[in-house]
Amino acid sequence: MNSAAEILVPGKAGEGEALVLTAPISFWGGVDPKTGRIADVRHPQHGEVIAGRVLFLPGTIGSSSASAVLMELVHNGRAPTALVLHEPDAILLLGLIVAREMGWETPIATRLERGAFDAYRGGAVSVGADGAITAAV
Repeated sequence: MNSAAEILVPGKAGEGEALVLTAPISFWGGVDPKTGRIADVRHPQHGEVIAGRVLFLPGTIGSSSASAVLMELVHNGRAPTALVLHEPDAILLLGLIVAREMGWETPIATRLERGAFDAYRGGAVSVGADGAITAAV
């Protein structure tokens, strides 16, 4: 499966196991910035680690501190290798923009239609610097 995604925030191309979330998530209180683990006990994927994976986000549950949590994940080396969002989230993506301004290497963030997410579930995925999303065969 190959898809051309819209680049939301340029960053380093990434690859890893796809983690396709089945529900929106709040980064503030929902993701541990030290471990990259989903900490929200109410989230269906509680306990999963987002660090080092291509994270497919069907949505986020807002808090203006989501950007700070994502920035901490980048700084701690616990960020996803790439983010694939169903729709842009300016507050979350601000974390990548600020991290890049700090001189830290940031993962690429792209937008892809939600209906295409399931095709990547459970497999190895790479997201190129051009926004191309490719599943390993």
